[in-house]
This record gives sequence, C-alpha cells and structure tokens, in this order.
Amino acid sequence: MEDDRLRLLLDIEEIRQLKARYFRYIDTKDWGVCREVFTADARIDIGGVRTVDEFISVTRAWLGDAVSVHSGSMPEIDITGPGEATGIWGMRDYIVFPDEGGAPRGMRGYGHYHDRYRRIDGRWRIHTTRLTRLRIDPFEGGLPDV
Repeated sequence: MEDDRLRLLLDIEEIRQLKARYFRYIDTKDWGVCREVFTADARIDIGGVRTVDEFISVTRAWLGDAVSVHSGSMPEIDITGPGEATGIWGMRDYIVFPDEGGAPRGMRGYGHYHDRYRRIDGRWRIHTTRLTRLRIDPFEGGLPDV
C-alpha cells in the first residue's frame, strides 16, 4: 500500500516536470525537443485541433522573435489508470513582439490547460491538450495575425 502511494506521488511529480519542460521549450523556442513532451499521435487544441507538427509549425511562425513567458500553476493531476492521467493547470502567458517603431505589440493571457497524459516506455507524455482562455489583455499595438 505504501509503495502504491509512493508510485502515485512520483507519477504526479513526473507529470509536473513534463509540463514545466513544455512551457520552457515554448519560451526557449527549442522546437525539436518540444516534440518529445508529446505522444506520437497527440492532439493539441490551442486555437484549433492540430497534430504536434502542425502545432509547432504554427506556434513557431506566430511567435517568431517574440519574447514569451508561459507558466502553469495549481495543477489538478489525477492518475486515472495504469499509464493514464489527466491534469488541469491554471496558466498565464506574457508575449512581447519585436518593436516595429509603433505602439508595443503583445499580450498577457490567462486560462486553463486541460491535459491527458500517457506513460510510454516508462515516461509520461502529453497525449491531448486543450487551452481554454479566460482573458487576453492585448498591448496597445495589438497582436500579429495567426
């Protein structure tokens, strides 16, 4: 019984670390490594349902040279079965696009990630993720088109 509780806590911590890497890879624009946090057949619903490759392509093009800071907090992680879990994360993002001589462009955003995870070959991966936005506060210069 104690071993089961320890395994549960270790699984939850591994999922926390996985999501932290996801945020860091987006902000550091480490797109090759970013793929590794997802299952091969992952579905990503952030402004539309996409495969991992589509998500990375769209995100890379939209962010360009912008400075981004993403963070997740207060995760509700449930281990739902052997090698399966769900998680809901509060999120905030702050994005500043390069200065083009006008008003600053960028945003502050708030919302929740709704994730499903799978353990594959002993490592947790994001299998599905959906971002629900509660609020976006654009800067004076607005945001670039997607």
